[in-house]
This record gives sequence, structure tokens and C-alpha cells, in this order.
Amino acid sequence: MTPLLRERVGDMTRAAAPRSFGRVTTVVGLRVTVEGVDARLGDLVRIGSDRDAIFAEVVAIDGERLNCLPLGPLHGIGAGSPVLATGGPLMVPVGGALRGRVLDGLARPMDGGEPLRGCDWVALDAAPPPALDRQRVLAPMTLGVRALDTLVPCGRGQRMGIFAGSGVGKSSLMSMITRGTTAEITVVALIGERGREVREFIENDLGPEGLANAIVVVATSDQPPLVRLRAGFVATRIAEWYRDQGSDVLLLMDSLTRTAMAQREVGLSVGEPPATRGYPPSVFGTLASLLERAGPGAVGSITGLYTVLVEGDDHNEPIADAARSILDGHIVLDRRLATAGHFPTIEPLDSISRVANAVTTPEQRAQATALRRLLAAHREVRELVEIGAYVPGTNAEADIARAKWPEIQSFLRQDLAETTSAEAAWAHLQSLLDASEVSL
Repeated sequence: MTPLLRERVGDMTRAAAPRSFGRVTTVVGLRVTVEGVDARLGDLVRIGSDRDAIFAEVVAIDGERLNCLPLGPLHGIGAGSPVLATGGPLMVPVGGALRGRVLDGLARPMDGGEPLRGCDWVALDAAPPPALDRQRVLAPMTLGVRALDTLVPCGRGQRMGIFAGSGVGKSSLMSMITRGTTAEITVVALIGERGREVREFIENDLGPEGLANAIVVVATSDQPPLVRLRAGFVATRIAEWYRDQGSDVLLLMDSLTRTAMAQREVGLSVGEPPATRGYPPSVFGTLASLLERAGPGAVGSITGLYTVLVEGDDHNEPIADAARSILDGHIVLDRRLATAGHFPTIEPLDSISRVANAVTTPEQRAQATALRRLLAAHREVRELVEIGAYVPGTNAEADIARAKWPEIQSFLRQDLAETTSAEAAWAHLQSLLDASEVSL
């Protein structure tokens, strides 16, 4: 049976299935309570008449009453509105037809292109690969950014966080990685973004060539919280399908924090108690379940890069702390570098890759360590130099770092439109260290 015929048979089967009608009893904030509908947790229900109907997801069950959250605006919905059970959860299209498309948070095309044809439809939720069935992370994944490929190397199947406050360059770094990566397919999730930035990212940062090898899932900040929450899972589910086909996928999610904020709105709407900084307990379970679905599988891999918006530049706030404990490394962006015009704003000394030893050679690790020593020595004496209290000759590595600081800065800086291969990045680092006469 062809995929198109299977899709049509499924549509006819669903149309012929018995319908279970109910009604809306209360609408409080984002929560819609319905009665008389036979549905399970996670199922979709349709609320309202055919002309004004919206879909909602069952997120809590209280006896005979179902608490649902809408996937669209609630205008026109009130007590007594008819409710129809769809008989299942949200389904996601997967397949080669998605390549080069822009989807909304519910996996519907929003780019004005042709309807999706020949796709398989799968449930949104899926179990992560068993721990012992996963491949080990042993091969590097080139990101096209010198400071990352040498000092914070990423492995194929690794999950990394990009941590920074607002306006420090997370989205800019993500666009550089999108253009410079060697991944076979890139899945980008823009969650809670400004509507103005979406088209800019697609046309300027991705461009026609980048979009042809990418799938973009968009849920802007004005979307209902459940749509913003589901967008991250939609992108992950699409990436999982490509991984299961044996592909090496790069999954970029901007941002993980806004996904957590959407789950906070969902949890508080259905009566969960607020805990740390207002986040209910379900937020931290959701983060773990989402992040564990990325990584290597029995075949293929998902390399996950997740931006984390740290509130007030506090890198120990709850979401940042929880994400750091689950991820395989973190990239820290520094606001001081952004204000000084230093891009990308990566602070190598505060960033770490937990698989660096597995994806680099001993010679490469020695080169990275040598540059880190110079950076650390320069940081140690910087304040003394600024007040004129440093005596040259006190610290040999600091003297070398000060003498070669323009060259070091030139290596760490990179134009947003520039991409560099990993081989070129390591060669540049080697020439820098040879000129500095640093012992490896």
C-alpha cells in the first residue's frame, strides 16, 4: 500500500468511526473543562461548531471532567459549546517531503507551499533509545565556528547548551552553526521567537541553500502555550525519523527556556503547585524527557544544540541548572564581549564539552589546552595590568598572552557570514601557537 493510499484509508477510517460528543462546562484562563467526552490524557478534542472549531489537548482528568488546553484562540468558545473526541493524540508528518519546508508548531505547512504528500503520520510522543542500544559519541561534528571546533569540540550525537542572557548573541551563533555544519539534515525549532525575526532567520541566515537542507518549525511568542510547548517535541520527532533512517541530524532549538516557560503556563493552568521560581515540578520532568530523546541511536544520530536564556545573567537559575545537569556540555556567551563588539561572544574558559577527549586527537587536545592556558593567564593578570601593578616577567605565559593578544583575539573572532572547516581551524590554531612558542 502506497503512503498516499494509506493516508486516504486512514482518513476514511477515522470518518467512519463512532463520534463521542460532549460540552464545555467552564472556561477559566487557558483551561477549558469539558464533560461527556470519552478521551484519554494527550488526546485531542475539537471544541465548537465546524465554522469556529478549535482543537484542544487533554492535559488532566478529574473524574468525569477533562481539563483541556487550546491549540488556538478561544474566541467564541463558551459554556455549552459542543465537544467532539478525535480518538487520538496529535500526529506528526514525517518523511523526505518535509525537507526544505517551514512548519508551524503543530507540524502544518506555513510557507505557502504545496500540501504535504507522501508522508507517514506518527504519534508525537516516542520513547528515547535504550541506553545500551545507543552508539558511543566518537566522531566530531563540525560546526563551522573556530572557537567551538577547537576549544569546545562537539561530537556527533552530543547534546550541548548555549547559555546566555538576552541580547548576547545566541541566535546569531545558531545561524553561524546552521551555515557551517557538516550534518546531513538540519532541523531548526524557533520557539517563542519574535514574529519579525522568523523571516529574517529563514531568508538571511539560512538562505535558499541552507533551507533546502533544513526543516524549520516555528511557534512565535503570540501562540498559545501548548503550541509553543509542542513545537519542541514536533522538531524532535521529525529529527528522530531521520535518525532512524541512519542520517546524522543537527537539531537546533531556540530556545529551551521558552519551552520550559510554556510548560510552566500549562502546569499552572491545570492546578499544579508552583515550586522553584514559579516552575511546577512537571517542567523539570518535561526537560529531561525532551533532551533524552536526542543523541545517538542504534543507527544515525541527533546532535542537539539548545539555547538557554539565563534570567538576569544568573547561570545558576533553575532552568539553566537543570539543563546543564542533563546536557553533555555547555557553551557560555559573555555580555562583556558583546558590548565590546567581539563576535561570536563565546567565553572559552567557562565553556566545556564533556566528549572532547573522545572526538579529538592527543595533539589537538594539547593545542587546545595550550591556548586555554594563555587565556587563563591573561585573565589572571588583566586587572593588575589595567591598574599598572603588573610587573613583566612575573608570569611567563601571561607575558606571551599579552604579546600575542591581538592574534589570539583574531582567532576567536569570526564574522557572522564566515564559515571555517575544522581542518582550517586546527591549522590556524597550530600556526598561532607556533608563532607564540608555547610548549604543548
